[in-house]
Order: sequence, then structure tokens, then C-alpha cells
Amino acid sequence: MTTFLSKVTTGGLLLFGSALIASAQKDPKDLYLDKCSACHGPDGAGNTAKGKKLKIKGAKETTAKMSAADMIKVVQNGKGTDMDAYGKEFNADQIKGLVEYYRSLAK
Repeated sequence: MTTFLSKVTTGGLLLFGSALIASAQKDPKDLYLDKCSACHGPDGAGNTAKGKKLKIKGAKETTAKMSAADMIKVVQNGKGTDMDAYGKEFNADQIKGLVEYYRSLAK
């Protein structure tokens, strides 16, 4: 029984660790499409059902009004009840990459 439990626990930790590594290895576009596009849209225009409901501004308007540093803070800390905080889920480089990718959609 102990052997089975230790194998299950070890297997669970390996799966959890593998998921974290896989998340860390995703490029900014993949992270954006996975976490952000449901609201912001794959093109950054915010023209999704959820984006329209939340009255999300498009990437062009947002990047004209917000600096990259301000956007990084929003991604880290969230925005009210409408946007989740990702500061614990993603590292600083991933968040910077997400913001850079989103800002590139404004072009």
C-alpha cells in the first residue's frame, strides 16, 4: 500500500511539474490565445461575446491610452472583477511577452 501511494503521489507531482514546465515553455501568442482571447479576441479587437459584455476596448485604443508598464500591472494584478490576476500563474517574462504580443496586435 505504501508503495502504491508513493507512486501515485510521485506520479501526481510529475504531472503537475510537467504542466508547469509546459506552461512556462509556451510562447506569448499561445498564452494569449489560451488565457486572453476569450475576452480580448484572437485579433485583440475585443469583439467576442464576453468582450462585448464587458465593453472591452480593442488593442489599438488600449495601447494608445496605456503604457506597457501599466498593462503589465493589470496582467499581474487583474482589473476589478472583470479580469483575473495572472501574477501568480505566470512569471515576469511571460507577462511581459503577453503584453508585447497584445500590443503588437494594435499594429
